[in-house]
Amino acid sequence: MSKKLKIGVIGTGSISDSHLRSYQNNENADIYAICDFNEERVKAKAAAFQAEKTYTNHLDLLKDAELDAVSICTWNNTHAEIAIDALNAGKHVLVEKPLTTSVEKALKVEEAVKRSGKNLQVGFVRRYASNTKIIKNFIDHGELGEIYFAKATCIRRLGNPGGWFADKERSGGGPLIDIGVHVIDILWYLMGCPKVKSISGNTYSKLGNRSNIENLSFYKAADYDPSKNNVEDMANAMIRFENGASMLVDVSFTLHAKKDEIAVKLFGTKGGAEIEPELSIISEKHNTILNITPQVDNLSFDFVKGFQNEIDHFVNVCLGEKETLSPVQHGVEMMKILCGIYESSEKGKEIYFN
Repeated sequence: MSKKLKIGVIGTGSISDSHLRSYQNNENADIYAICDFNEERVKAKAAAFQAEKTYTNHLDLLKDAELDAVSICTWNNTHAEIAIDALNAGKHVLVEKPLTTSVEKALKVEEAVKRSGKNLQVGFVRRYASNTKIIKNFIDHGELGEIYFAKATCIRRLGNPGGWFADKERSGGGPLIDIGVHVIDILWYLMGCPKVKSISGNTYSKLGNRSNIENLSFYKAADYDPSKNNVEDMANAMIRFENGASMLVDVSFTLHAKKDEIAVKLFGTKGGAEIEPELSIISEKHNTILNITPQVDNLSFDFVKGFQNEIDHFVNVCLGEKETLSPVQHGVEMMKILCGIYESSEKGKEIYFN
């Protein structure tokens, strides 16, 4: 390349480091600018990653004609507005998951993508993991047959990060929209992205953030405040799809569970697969059931490598060399699922989609 892709990162919270480090490792990307309303933090981050320019307003950043693309690493409730502004300014966009906090906002982002002709990639990082690529190859070659059932569990017994994560206005919700989106999306993606037909969901706010617990540490947001929390503790759902397949989900920030647990599973007519906690393929040969362990570098999700793959893919998309694995349309469908679970719980009945 004669010219590197000039990248702007908007938002300097903890997830921005994963974006910045990955761009730093990509030979076709240049960390050109960093933006955050906290001037002290943005200057520190710019110094750490050798960014040429700093901004405290994303609109000023987007006026910069040198800028090619942005990563949006801000509060969930700002994703749509910033993404639309960036697309209207002619920039490519990588927006952290979830795409936004409502279906209505998601549809407006989709309209902006179509209108601008620019690329938008939703940050469903697990789609870009090596484990996902391996199992998708098996699925695409028919090894699992028709996938008709999937199950996702992501349980934290103690793990409400507090801060903006615990503020429904900024986050859009609790564990469902924060960690649940990852496990729901990866199963939905591997199932072939079927259209959702109906959702029966439940959310519970019974335990609070359990800030009283001692002798057990957990991740806390930079703006953690134990007195503030208005998101759910846990959520569960049954999701039915138009093709007859279904998915069971349960996720939590806090629960009276013996230990943390993550389990992501697929079941088909010819075989099954477990993506978490370790990659495994279940098959049947000569009237015998086989549990197959792939011989790979890492059987679990490699967070650092997954992010690097995601950023590398986005850079290639911006350069016109690849198409994204997580387009805006998928972000819209995922918002339908997430919001459908919240709506079903609120109304106390199953939600149907046309």
